Amino acid sequence: MKKETYSIHSINKLSADIIDMWVKADDIAKNAVPGQFVSIYCDDKSTLLPRPISICDTDSENGLLRLVFRIAGKGTKEFSEKKAGDTLDIIGPLGNGYTASFESIKAMDNPSVTVMGGGIGIPPMLKTAKALNSAGINVNIVLGYRDFLFLNDEFSKYGNVYLSTEDGSFGTKGNVIDCIRENNIKSDAILACGPLPMLRGIKSYAADNNIKTWISLEEKMACGIGACLACVCKSTDIDSHSMVKNKRICKDGPVFDAMEVDFS
Repeated sequence: MKKETYSIHSINKLSADIIDMWVKADDIAKNAVPGQFVSIYCDDKSTLLPRPISICDTDSENGLLRLVFRIAGKGTKEFSEKKAGDTLDIIGPLGNGYTASFESIKAMDNPSVTVMGGGIGIPPMLKTAKALNSAGINVNIVLGYRDFLFLNDEFSKYGNVYLSTEDGSFGTKGNVIDCIRENNIKSDAILACGPLPMLRGIKSYAADNNIKTWISLEEKMACGIGACLACVCKSTDIDSHSMVKNKRICKDGPVFDAMEVDFS
């Protein structure tokens, strides 16, 4: 895995701070699986560390990689000011995606799967829902927003979409768990990505209802390849690399069996 330079195919704003970018990256588009991410380097050489951004979608036929991200700091602001034809230095695809969960789900008898995304954890679930739908699996999609909706119309191609917003302006008033309960959504498996409080709630709900669940953790990263141990989470078993009860989100994850993650 090494840093490569790729050209931006198109870039648009979905809102004042949500950017939708397609990058010409044949190798990443061909090899990426749902749930993986890329690390992007800034042009400013004083900014040493790359920014991890989840893979929203890929178009392998045309060699395109889609990144949907929020402007959250200096790096993502720089990326947002790029134009079509500009270049980005990228390493990827990185991390373990939802591959193991797909294998478990396919072994189930006619499973019903709920895909859940919250905030900027919504983009990586688009490729996830798309892959499940392509495999002929029944998908319910629950998306949680603070205010502005984005990507929800695209999800409707791959399953039944349910929305929640904090103020109730769209869908259920409350969070994604409130949405599941209000709509009586039944699941054999849950795949989710979002902020920590949301994932903690999903793990508790899944444990109470005996639902097999995989979650993708969001975390600031340094190296992005598992060497520096800057992005660890507590786990219920011992990591073979560090020999303590933690996992490297960038390398062992970002996708984990929810019951392996210790949120205490």
